[in-house]
Amino acid sequence: MTALRGLPAVHRLLGEASIAPYQALLGRDSVKRAIDVELDRARHSEPLPEYAALVAGIVERLERARMETLLAAINGTGVVLHTNLGRAPLASEALAAAALAGRGYSNLEFDLATGTRGSRYARVSDLLRTITGAEDALVVNNCAAAVLLMLDTFAKGREVVIARNQLVEIGGGFRLPDVLERSGAMLIEVGATNKVYLQDYERALSPRTALLMRSHASNFAMTGFTHDVDPAELAALGARAGIPVVEDLGSGALVDLAEYGLPHERTVQEAVTQGMDAVAFSGDKLLGGPQAGIVVGKATLIARLRSNPLVRALRVDKLTIAVLDATLRLYVTPESRERIPFYRMIATSHDALRERAQRYLEALPESAVQVAPSIAYVGGGSLPQTSIASLAIVVRAASPERAAARLRCNDPAIVARVEDGRVLLDLRTIAPDEDAAVISALRLI
Repeated sequence: MTALRGLPAVHRLLGEASIAPYQALLGRDSVKRAIDVELDRARHSEPLPEYAALVAGIVERLERARMETLLAAINGTGVVLHTNLGRAPLASEALAAAALAGRGYSNLEFDLATGTRGSRYARVSDLLRTITGAEDALVVNNCAAAVLLMLDTFAKGREVVIARNQLVEIGGGFRLPDVLERSGAMLIEVGATNKVYLQDYERALSPRTALLMRSHASNFAMTGFTHDVDPAELAALGARAGIPVVEDLGSGALVDLAEYGLPHERTVQEAVTQGMDAVAFSGDKLLGGPQAGIVVGKATLIARLRSNPLVRALRVDKLTIAVLDATLRLYVTPESRERIPFYRMIATSHDALRERAQRYLEALPESAVQVAPSIAYVGGGSLPQTSIASLAIVVRAASPERAAARLRCNDPAIVARVEDGRVLLDLRTIAPDEDAAVISALRLI
């Protein structure tokens, strides 16, 4: 009992220089609980831990708790749209719009001209009509929700005809057949796994057919002995039969990525031009904005979607509207578009990367780092294997895994790629204004 009296008081540990800062990060109660746990462990230890060891144990516990909160991270993996790291970074204009909308009141659902209630979607709907050429648009909280809304509105208790090779599973176990079933629609698969023809759709039509549907294959690709139906032909079939044709376009490119030397990705504008009655796509992937599900298409169909009671449950908040609005406005010109981080990253030249790499070499000992060619990837579902030539900082480390772990524990966290026994920090996905933080962290390890 006398020995236990040697344990420090809680208030003393709360004031310890290495522990006190965590109160602002985690809250006083959380810090106090961590201290109580370590003190309890110490009471059952023989001999009692030294004061420094006790403090170190508390700090380690608090640091683990800090890393479980939502933290800023620097993406050194080379995957531009990294699903686990939050996908598309936002443009500074989008962040400023979110701050403006969040710090006070706004005209979110208020018409300043008439002094009456307005629509929260009017602003982004106008922009989406202008950019895509569609008659109208609606925004919900993600693309899966947009697909569910379309199915619930148009096909509940009726049939949806879709090619067998488009019934895919994407990240997180999201399976299109499961969504169809959950919506109350009946799935009618047509074609073979590798080949589908227009007559397959024609033979599937019945009085119960509500929709003809196309879906993006996402991470799945099939080559070789294949055949697919041209979207314009499918749209024409739907028009002749009086059945809407809808498309889940997935990542939602608003720009032909071939302009950036990447493979062509079907754009929203193409889908609209080819006659799709409604097109669903994401806001936080190739569009470069916030998580959102966007539906554009014929005004009559969008009006029906808007009147579905589910819209209330799936609607987006003021910050999402503000960020999406600001992001869409950057599509006005190619120059402003490259203020969206996604486009800036894929447009960065090899010379610009080499210039930045040289600054790393000048700032760090030659024994610590070197520069090597790297392969970056677009990621994000639609183009997961599309590669872009890049450059990486190679960290010389006896234990690559340990060095990568130390970088992840940095503030801000730095997520590297460990490949062939090397720690790589791909400069294409590290923003230029993050270089100083990365260099500072590398000095420590």
